[in-house]
Amino acid sequence: MTAVLFDFSGTLFRVESTESWLRAVLSETGHALPEPELTAAARALEAAGALPGGVEPVELPPDLADAWSVRDKSAELHRAAYTGMARRVPLPEPALYDALYERHMSPAAWTPYPDAAEVLGTLRERGIGVGVVSNIGWDPRPVFREHGLDAYVGTYALSYEHGVQKPDPRLFSIACEALGADPRRVLMVGDSRAADGGAAALGCGVHFVDHLPVAERPDALLPVLDLMS
Repeated sequence: MTAVLFDFSGTLFRVESTESWLRAVLSETGHALPEPELTAAARALEAAGALPGGVEPVELPPDLADAWSVRDKSAELHRAAYTGMARRVPLPEPALYDALYERHMSPAAWTPYPDAAEVLGTLRERGIGVGVVSNIGWDPRPVFREHGLDAYVGTYALSYEHGVQKPDPRLFSIACEALGADPRRVLMVGDSRAADGGAAALGCGVHFVDHLPVAERPDALLPVLDLMS
């Protein structure tokens, strides 16, 4: 194997909890909610699937279904889909919906999994190419830079930059080409069988990890090093 492709959210990084997300935005914008209302709003936002990188919506509203299915193909579609979901939950000020969206793109909203730096650093030491292939509507490079991981990544293949989203093999192919790697000698690591499994169509190996909170998944990436031995 000559290269490894990683998904972003749920694989290398985990977004903050929905409650933390809402608390941060209320604090940043000078708004306050009574504690019971805040926790209820956070639960409703989570059920709505309003936090990008968080859980899937419990129920997909018919009027947002089309936008949701292609949300990762452009920045505009991504914002519209997620703010549309958030607006299903009453908040004290309409501007908070855009503020929530902005917050999720900040490095402060993301935490790398505990073993991410060790795995990426070891792969680089071994001369193995590293790429990030993500269904996303914004640029995560600043998140990688802020957490000291950008130097390990040779290329980013981001759905919104190419207008194509996983599991379409074209997105994985873009990353392989950028790394100069034969897909048959590449491993894709991700948390979604439906999306990340698309790499298998190119002949890539595929390895899955669970999308768990950071504290509950300290070392799930380490087996990648054995797979690349």
